[in-house]
Amino acid sequence: MDLPKEVQELIRMALAEDIGPGDVTALFFVPENARARARVVGRETGVLAGLAVAEAVFRAVDPGLSLTPQKRDGDPLAPGDTVLEIAGSTRSLLTAERTALNFLQRLSGIATQTAAGVAAIAQAGGHTQLLDTRKTTPGWRWLEKGAVRAGGGRNHRAGLHDMVMVKDNHLPQSGGLGGLQSSIDAVQAAHPGMRVELEADTVEQVRGFLTLRGVDFILLDNMSLEEMRECVVLAESTGVKLEASGGITLARLPEIAATGVDFISSGALTHSVKALDLALDFEERLA
Repeated sequence: MDLPKEVQELIRMALAEDIGPGDVTALFFVPENARARARVVGRETGVLAGLAVAEAVFRAVDPGLSLTPQKRDGDPLAPGDTVLEIAGSTRSLLTAERTALNFLQRLSGIATQTAAGVAAIAQAGGHTQLLDTRKTTPGWRWLEKGAVRAGGGRNHRAGLHDMVMVKDNHLPQSGGLGGLQSSIDAVQAAHPGMRVELEADTVEQVRGFLTLRGVDFILLDNMSLEEMRECVVLAESTGVKLEASGGITLARLPEIAATGVDFISSGALTHSVKALDLALDFEERLA
């Protein structure tokens, strides 16, 4: 898997941060010619994500290491499961260990949390899908959105450049419904096919937004379940998709999905995640 240049640079910075001018413990306490075999293993139940970046960390430290993946992103993990087998220089294994695990543990935590959300939504038995947001760790967006996909979720926009999203702070500047329509028309002329989403706080706002041309999505911000159901009825014959957001918790996902909204977006998928416990276990010393 080819990693984007920004991810390769992130790996370089992470290793530079950790290693600095050199791994003094490995240099002075591990013989230069020592060889070993080790494996990355799961310590708890979850979903794997970030294997490619973990492999890239080991290769960046030592291209001579032998790497044999035993799992793929999106695979379920149980305690004791082997994720990756590695053989080669003991010094290299020890030097790369923490940085590789830092990436793998956080991204697997995101995938695990996303999978739990997808399972909760499935309880409602409808068509609702779980989305992430832009509330990602700076510099990690490509990785964290990949982890959401590994957990069965879908990605919202990648950034400010690939989709219009008119939020509550934009609306006072927009000039009412007429101004919004003019701006939507201008966007479509400059960027044909670009998706447009408008944020609504009330059912009346939704009613007004549904009169506009070129609206693909309406975000229902912090609405009650009753209000969401009313908006679903209003939008059902328009082709406009509805996204619920605000105050989203795992426990609330089934009842929100049951209102019939098309999407539920949650920043917590990426900004409030518990890292999944993984470790590097040494199996044997090699001659």
